[in-house]
Amino acid sequence: MLSNYIENECAKFWIEKEILFVVYKNDVSVDLAGAMKVVKDRLFLQQGKAFLVFCDMRGVKSADKAARDYLALEGSVLIKAVALLVNNPISYAISGFYIKTSKPIIPTEVFTDDAEALAFLRSL
Repeated sequence: MLSNYIENECAKFWIEKEILFVVYKNDVSVDLAGAMKVVKDRLFLQQGKAFLVFCDMRGVKSADKAARDYLALEGSVLIKAVALLVNNPISYAISGFYIKTSKPIIPTEVFTDDAEALAFLRSL
């Protein structure tokens, strides 16, 4: 059962079974303003409660450095852990490299399989 759904120009957000889903739209390019809007809408949906986050990034065409940096730090507020879902080996490698270099302050893993991503979140 879906509860509390929000959508903006970059992504769709909803909470299901204590997991917050963030699904980026197809061919979206995320800049700092877009990243700030994503975080603002996510925080509004969360209403002050921390969640595990399933983030489907398969639609993201690009994200500039300012957006990535913002999401790695300010974007971690009220998140217990995040599973990033990507759709190809290049995105997987880039995301993995970014996690190693940006050192997110919350548990963050990259997956190419949605069931594995959900299993990671449910194991926490």
